[in-house]
Amino acid sequence: MAAILKEIETQALQLSPQERGELIHRLIVSLEGVPKDSPEAIAQAWGEEIARRVADMEAGRTQWIPADEAMSRIRARIGAAKAAHAD
Repeated sequence: MAAILKEIETQALQLSPQERGELIHRLIVSLEGVPKDSPEAIAQAWGEEIARRVADMEAGRTQWIPADEAMSRIRARIGAAKAAHAD
């Protein structure tokens, strides 16, 4: 199976960026199923979520973390996850 996977990867990397994007989309749909909502409804929901988060920030209801600290935390979590899977 690993040889087949390697061959598929080699072929996929020869596709154009647009074709690779379409392939990615098809693979994700094969795993997760077709989205229940339309792209417009999904975009509207994200717009509403972004507006809510901005309103929370402007009202002082969120805790701000400096980007350097946030990235350090993320890197530490990724490192811990990799270490856990290496065992």
